[in-house]
Amino acid sequence: MEREAFFLKWSSLHGNTPVKGIVRGWLTISYALVKPLASIKTSPHFLTLAGVAAAVGTWRTAHSWIGIALLVFSLLCDGIDGSLAMVRSMESTWGAVTDSVADRVSEFFWALGFYALGAPLLVVSIAWIAAGTQEYVRARMGGLGAKEITQVTIAERPVRASLLFVGMVSIHTNFDMVNRTAWMWLIMQLISFVLVINDGYRRLK
Repeated sequence: MEREAFFLKWSSLHGNTPVKGIVRGWLTISYALVKPLASIKTSPHFLTLAGVAAAVGTWRTAHSWIGIALLVFSLLCDGIDGSLAMVRSMESTWGAVTDSVADRVSEFFWALGFYALGAPLLVVSIAWIAAGTQEYVRARMGGLGAKEITQVTIAERPVRASLLFVGMVSIHTNFDMVNRTAWMWLIMQLISFVLVINDGYRRLK
């Protein structure tokens, strides 16, 4: 599949969202990464499972640089498994379901990683629940006819990973920011949750 055809397919699967700006930049990178994987017939499901395995590794090695690398790899796998499915023409409803479940499992282990670093359990738990509920609301909205995500919040999945990344890196410096980033995640996530709920109410009422 050529790149422009990939862009058109992505747009059609995302409510005819225009492929421009940051979206086009990311899809260009994603396409370049999955093209060689497609040539050796790598399964999108393999990337999905690899992302979950890396998330587990992130939790178990949260205090090391290996954990940081595994976090980045986990997020990368999540970002390109769908692209690989499109390039290989293997996209399916079941694949979308398993990918969504894998995302939630991965974020559970990311939250455990935050706790392993020393973040308050209550703070991490509430933030994780808010994140999961936010994505559940979006999934239900999709099932009720709202196919396009119109409300991009300040605590999307890459941001959640980035906050954990900052916390993990900070323990290797003189500026331990684990608690601060955990609280930041909580505040941003609650704001994002309210925005998604409001968007859902406005569009489905």
